[in-house]
Amino acid sequence: MIDTNVIIDYLTDRLPFADYSERIIDMCALGNASGFLTASAATDIYYVTSKTVGREKALDNLKALFGVINIADVGKKDLLHAMDLDMNDFEDALVSVCAKRIKADYIVTRNERDFVNSPVAPITPEIFIKRYNVSEG
Repeated sequence: MIDTNVIIDYLTDRLPFADYSERIIDMCALGNASGFLTASAATDIYYVTSKTVGREKALDNLKALFGVINIADVGKKDLLHAMDLDMNDFEDALVSVCAKRIKADYIVTRNERDFVNSPVAPITPEIFIKRYNVSEG
């Protein structure tokens, strides 16, 4: 599961994080990893990126991203389960619940501390790349 901040880093070329985020997306595009984001994250990603690149470019970017990244649906059961998690941020709790449901190995995020009580372990993009990038030397 890829956290919203990693996708936004990639789409807005936010330094110094964009390089590792781009490599995560590249791994997904090449089939070296299966990336997911929650359906609910798409609206946040659109909102943030449209401020930088405008509406049309933000929508084009999302369409291209959806060709590479899988979408984990969000249902009532997920929302209710997220409310029961001992996590401060509801959005992070929802990402955690969805990550568990889809049997994700990790939540790739820059904010590991936000996922301390997550049922799925957080990992930074940098560590994920170092651990799993098959083309990394």
